[in-house]
Amino acid sequence: MKKKRNFIIKSKHIVTIMTMVCISLILLTAVANVPVGPVRQIAGYAIVPFQNGINHVGSWLTDTYSGFQKKQELIAENESLQEKVDELTAENSQLVQSLYELDRLQEMYELDQEYSEYEKVAAAVISKDVGNYYQTFTINRGSNDGLKVDMNVIAGSGLVGIITEVGANWSTVRTIIDDSSNVSAMVATTSDTCIVTGDLQLLDQGKLRISQLTDESEQVQIGDKLVTSHISDKYLSGILIGYINEKEEEANNLTYTGTVIPAVDFTHLQEVLVITELKQQKEDS
Repeated sequence: MKKKRNFIIKSKHIVTIMTMVCISLILLTAVANVPVGPVRQIAGYAIVPFQNGINHVGSWLTDTYSGFQKKQELIAENESLQEKVDELTAENSQLVQSLYELDRLQEMYELDQEYSEYEKVAAAVISKDVGNYYQTFTINRGSNDGLKVDMNVIAGSGLVGIITEVGANWSTVRTIIDDSSNVSAMVATTSDTCIVTGDLQLLDQGKLRISQLTDESEQVQIGDKLVTSHISDKYLSGILIGYINEKEEEANNLTYTGTVIPAVDFTHLQEVLVITELKQQKEDS
């Protein structure tokens, strides 16, 4: 059996045929006296749908090009806006950082004014022990700046600790939250004395331990200020340590134990002030 052949007319052949038909009709109209009406009607049936199709395709191409052009414009506009957002974000970050630094400097200035009777040297923290807390750390000032062992260090609102080692251009500071630290303190309102020590068990609660608190008149209250005592052999007197948080009578029924909230944030130390006067020098003068 012979296979039937399928004839497929391609679109380009249709266009060619329609073009030849149009040309033939034009020539026929020009050389022969053919009534215009029938020809126009035939042309209408043959050409108008073809023309409408072309118009539709042209409109679609125009819309597509316009949409593509609009998309490109939106992409360019979005990139420009993103650049502006990035610039504003960077400027905002710098502004926030500047405000943060200004707050720290303002805090240091207020601290300097609060203890204006002492000469001081500002120093930056350059390293610390492993961990979240600044139990011991190193500052960028040393003997070249007149610093000595046992000089008191302050920051925030009060006492940070004491210098334990000095190099030419660096010093090591042991803070009052270190478990080897012992500070002779007194209640600012009553002058009752006690010992403030670092305690690893209380460190995560942000507290220091109080022991041997004398309160014979029972006037010491929660929230009272604790400052360095005049009987301390290394710490200058009157420097704020913190605020009494708990108070409990000891087994001897004579003294009290408790906790104190330090006046310094020992998780975010960046700058400190070193008082360049030793306790012994102060007493001698």
